[in-house]
Amino acid sequence: MSVKQISVFLENKPGTLYALTGVLAQNKIDMRAFSLAETSDFGIARIIVDDVYRTTTVLKDAGFVHNITSVLGVAIPDTPGGLNKVLQVLTDSKVNVEYMYAFLGGRDSGHAYMIFRVADTAAASAALGRRGIQLLEPGELENL
Repeated sequence: MSVKQISVFLENKPGTLYALTGVLAQNKIDMRAFSLAETSDFGIARIIVDDVYRTTTVLKDAGFVHNITSVLGVAIPDTPGGLNKVLQVLTDSKVNVEYMYAFLGGRDSGHAYMIFRVADTAAASAALGRRGIQLLEPGELENL
């Protein structure tokens, strides 16, 4: 069970991020999750969207360099130690977390939501599933 994330490579200068979000807004693309990492020369915007194919077409047409990565969407119990429980399962399964970021979900759901990029998506999915941790399907993200 994986979700498709689009990573967009951006020159680190004023207005570049604005240009990206403008293209998405003009094309009525709904971002479900967003993360931005940067260095002195470039940034990587990581986004989860409602329509991956249409978004990548729009980005290509607008001249944005991007790629698609499989990630895991995880519903984490919104209680103290909820994230620690998920990380313990991954650690016990010897799955390395490359990066992760949180995103907003429905109100009063009792869960926090996170995107995980891991070294072994299949092993992580299996381990989390065995421990009863809810993985999100791509279609579920649209309803959060």
